[in-house]
Amino acid sequence: MADTLSVRLDKWLWAVRVFKTRALACAACRQGHVTISGQPAKPSREVHANEIVVVRKDNLTRQFKVLQLLDHRVGAPKARDYAEDQTAPSELEKARQPDFRPFLFRPKGSGRPTKKERRDIDRHSG
Repeated sequence: MADTLSVRLDKWLWAVRVFKTRALACAACRQGHVTISGQPAKPSREVHANEIVVVRKDNLTRQFKVLQLLDHRVGAPKARDYAEDQTAPSELEKARQPDFRPFLFRPKGSGRPTKKERRDIDRHSG
């Protein structure tokens, strides 16, 4: 549907396979993880050709240029005709790096963590 003038942002993100479901695209927009022209974008915002959409997902900041509009999901090879991935190579390299977060050491036999310890573990791991 490349002949329309605009498409909802959440629908376009889903259609070009940035997000697996429209609900995830919608949630990312509501949480401020999607911006257009430096401004947080609502899911219902209309997307137009040649706009730059910046998406923060999985600790990566990806940048897409809207080449054409699309309102239905297509296969991955065909999706490249509608969105140009302009993400910096250094940003893509982050995804390839192993995640070396130090995990909390608990001596064997110390039992289950207490509620306070569990909160500390969650706070440091995420």
